Amino acid sequence: MEISIEHLSRLARVSLSDKEMKLFGDQLENILLYVEKLNEPDTRGVEATSHVVLLLNVEREDSLKPCLDREEALMNAPDRSDRFYRVPKIIE
Repeated sequence: MEISIEHLSRLARVSLSDKEMKLFGDQLENILLYVEKLNEPDTRGVEATSHVVLLLNVEREDSLKPCLDREEALMNAPDRSDRFYRVPKIIE
């Protein structure tokens, strides 16, 4: 597969010097050769996987615990009205 660096630079609207064209052309060629190696292994009969390791959900048992008393929860509220937190109005 041959890709023209000049063509790519025009598509990207980037002007490149001759030295940069040579450098990027060599780099792109090396990348494409490396990616081509992915076609070498015989993968027939290999089951497709979405993860390379078996994933298990690690979950803990739900357990009931006592919750805070309302007064204790509101104790440090800077502004409160009876049983509720008061917050600034954000919608007119």
